[in-house]
Amino acid sequence: MLIAAASLAVGLGLGVAGMHAFRVSERQRAEHVDVDEPAMPQGATEVLASLGLAYIVVDTVDGVVRANPAAYAFGLVRGHTVVHDEVLSLTSRVRGDGVIIDQQMELPRGLQGETHIVVNLRVAPLGDEYILVLADDRTEVSRTEAVRNDFVANVSHELKTPVGAISLLAETIEDAAEDPEAVARFSQRLHKESTRLAALVQDIIELSRVQGKNVVHTGRPVDLNQVISEAVDRSRMPAEAKHIEVKVGGRLPRRVHGDAEQLTMAFRNLIDNALRYSPEDTRVGIGLASRDGVAQVTITDQGIGIAPENQERIFERFYRVDSARSRSTGGTGLGLSIVKHVIGNHGGEVALWSQPGRGSTFTVRLPEIDEGLDSLTGLGDVDDDLADQLNNTDDLTQSASAHNVQSAHTARTRAGEGGHP
Repeated sequence: MLIAAASLAVGLGLGVAGMHAFRVSERQRAEHVDVDEPAMPQGATEVLASLGLAYIVVDTVDGVVRANPAAYAFGLVRGHTVVHDEVLSLTSRVRGDGVIIDQQMELPRGLQGETHIVVNLRVAPLGDEYILVLADDRTEVSRTEAVRNDFVANVSHELKTPVGAISLLAETIEDAAEDPEAVARFSQRLHKESTRLAALVQDIIELSRVQGKNVVHTGRPVDLNQVISEAVDRSRMPAEAKHIEVKVGGRLPRRVHGDAEQLTMAFRNLIDNALRYSPEDTRVGIGLASRDGVAQVTITDQGIGIAPENQERIFERFYRVDSARSRSTGGTGLGLSIVKHVIGNHGGEVALWSQPGRGSTFTVRLPEIDEGLDSLTGLGDVDDDLADQLNNTDDLTQSASAHNVQSAHTARTRAGEGGHP
């Protein structure tokens, strides 16, 4: 009995010792095991970095092992997970058959999918274990193409109406050749439709012109007082025809940077719009004011006004609150769209206040320029050679060294200029 108890104790001790030795061994093995990072094919990382595209590399279970910041910015990756099932379906197909896939997709973007992004995806095998996803953001290109297609469709539709009317009127005049009164009546309508067609074509040309011109590089200082005076003068005939008084008040002390002809066209469109929708024997007021470096021009009429549900769309191409009235008054539906593009090109904004039956007020705000900051006059500490270099932008990039630029900045500070160089 004593021998059995001793044997049991020895066995129990050996068991405990064995378990302890096993645990120590496992702990030591764990401490010395190196976990290998996913091995990319040689040179792949350098090539991906040079592409300038968003990229994702996934493993055999679609876990993300590599992704650049652009992939996260596009909302394609969150943590170590590919967000969109559509992308995962492509990686699964490539993993199965090894064939490269190129496909354009529109994918939800944001935590709640509140926006969308259009991407060209290329999914291809990368080595034996990985799948590479390249993503090129085509959202802006797609938006521009959609706008262009929509514009072409709208133009085609708008041109059909006056062209069809002119064709029909020409046939009617031909059939009524023996009726002088009918010929005279239809000839007047023919003239009206041809005038409308000419105005539409001209507005389309003007809209294309303002969309493609960069006024930042081609513009120059413009006196808005002269621009408003010229716009009012060009609108004098339609104003006199309806006995509408156009009154200008205020004066702007500083000029703006831009294209004088474009600005004149924009303000004339606003004035013509006010005249077109105002009853006879009323007044259109134009107010000029300057505040905090911003030139403000308000154009107020006593017309029919615009309902709140139509105000958000008023600057869309070819949008008309009342199509029948626009046709009768000669409107093309492009005037306010041109205004929006012109003012936007000049770094400004245009806003609308309107109430049915009480008229409308369009407010244009444009940044003024302080031409005193664009001169070296009075900076006595700047030598003549440096002044010549700074005033000659063609030579500046070739001959002005960093030391000269720092000296010029120091001279400005001493002279108390207060502006940026």
